Amino acid sequence: MASIKRENIGLLNDKLTVTITKEDYYPSFEKSLKKHARTANIPGFRKGMVPAWLIKKMYGQSVFSDEVLKKVEAELNHYISNEKLEIFAQPLPLDTTLPSLDMNVAGNYDFAFEIGVKPAFNLNVKSIKVKKYKVKVTDEMIQNEVERIQTRNGKMTDPETIESDENLINITFTETDKEGNVIEGGITKDNSLLVKYFSENAKKQWMGKKKDDAIVIQLKKAFEDKELDIIVGDLGITKSDADKFFKILITKVGLVEKAPLDEKLFLATYPNATIATEDEFRAAIKKDIEGYYEQQARNQIHDQIYHHLIDHTSMEFPVAFLKRWLQKGGEKQRTPEETEKEYPVFQDQLKWTLISSQLTSDYKIEVVAEDLKTFAKQQLMSYMGPQMGALGDNDQWLEDYATRMMKDRKFVEDSYQRISTEKLFTAIETEVEAKDEDIEAEKFARSEEHTSELQSPMYL
Repeated sequence: MASIKRENIGLLNDKLTVTITKEDYYPSFEKSLKKHARTANIPGFRKGMVPAWLIKKMYGQSVFSDEVLKKVEAELNHYISNEKLEIFAQPLPLDTTLPSLDMNVAGNYDFAFEIGVKPAFNLNVKSIKVKKYKVKVTDEMIQNEVERIQTRNGKMTDPETIESDENLINITFTETDKEGNVIEGGITKDNSLLVKYFSENAKKQWMGKKKDDAIVIQLKKAFEDKELDIIVGDLGITKSDADKFFKILITKVGLVEKAPLDEKLFLATYPNATIATEDEFRAAIKKDIEGYYEQQARNQIHDQIYHHLIDHTSMEFPVAFLKRWLQKGGEKQRTPEETEKEYPVFQDQLKWTLISSQLTSDYKIEVVAEDLKTFAKQQLMSYMGPQMGALGDNDQWLEDYATRMMKDRKFVEDSYQRISTEKLFTAIETEVEAKDEDIEAEKFARSEEHTSELQSPMYL
């Protein structure tokens, strides 16, 4: 009769030795051979009439190995389930102890595996303290958004020359030296920019310029920090290369005539609201901006919770086992060097998986079909924006769309993780101690740059 011996070989690392006897696997082996005999299609013999000795010769060894290994796997899984072992991934075979299987020498076999046991740990959510940022929406922010909406709904014209920083110019960057001589093999890149994105001194150089005019300029002097980040990224370089010189050639001059602040613009921006005056329009915009920052502030709270749990939850890991699994047990085989390099991130992911799984259980987080359908509808409404008003019966259209997306396996899997994560942090948010802190929009934006993308649990 099969038996399993368990012994500790390291921190949270055990060895399981499965012993099976001939009586455990041989009846299944003989049964499988008989099945092959009934179904084998061998030239010279009628189906079902192939001699047993021939079947055994042709298929015996592979069938024997399969039945032995199936029995070992069944015993191993039963033991892990029966003992309620919380382990990482699957048991790893200890290659040095694998027996040689021979159907002609059927007897007892020992198979050794190692397992990584999940650690025990404590969570104290109520001890978490977070900052709840409150961004004040200024008149300047509202005005900037009004102008952006006017520009988006405006009409493009083609003036001959650049007359203001609102001009849009199509340009070509060509890398040069300080004197404007083109560098062979240097960077060449097309782009489109509003003149106002240049630094104050650079703007003055553009005034009065027209198509086919060019200036030679040093990147770090042409743009302020925020715009410089975008430009160097688009050119495929970094800020350390911002002292490079480029000739910037104008290929087209444009100007967007902003849409007037009238009911036509109000309706285009808010098709489902009745807005008749500019004051009502600005009030609606203010509400949208406040809603945006409230959501971003919640994301910040979630990020603070995540980092507190990661940084303040003490947890041990079977490091040696996990490195061996990372190197050999997954779909991708890794070199020892790759394993060492990737392991720290891998362990952090495992830590979050254990924490989030425990919290998901504690808070009884569930995602049902209706959650997925609602999420699909919200995504579509976000993508479509004001255009949703042109789709006729929105409710039916959204319902049909959500029903189609529910048949998309990737959408369901991805959405499940996002909804589950959101529900979990929303539940934790009610338990933590949050302190309000007023903050300016620009400073808040800088703080967001350090916000992590919350990981979905990885299952190992």
